[in-house]
Amino acid sequence: MLLADHEIPKRDPLVVRPGDVVQVGDRDTEWPAFVFVTASHGTGWVPARHLDIDGSVGVVRAGYDTTELPAVTGDTVDVVEDDPESGWSWCRNADGREGWIPHRVLTVE
Repeated sequence: MLLADHEIPKRDPLVVRPGDVVQVGDRDTEWPAFVFVTASHGTGWVPARHLDIDGSVGVVRAGYDTTELPAVTGDTVDVVEDDPESGWSWCRNADGREGWIPHRVLTVE
């Protein structure tokens, strides 16, 4: 169940696949597991552990989808995959839509 609303970013989600080459930007100050990447097809926050980073260039080691799931307080979602290292869970809502939701707004019942 959601303890608070989760609004998604205004930019389009980014999907990176193993072998993709990305430009690596800053590490997120709120979510330190993530770095901002620029790929040929978009931008987004990706866990640094999914990349082999050399300076400002990274090669994707493990695929990642930055899609976030919008939700409002009281919504019930199923946790499909938990990522405690990053502080997020991949969830599915009642309509079957999936995406990441931060742990800070989730409670397990």
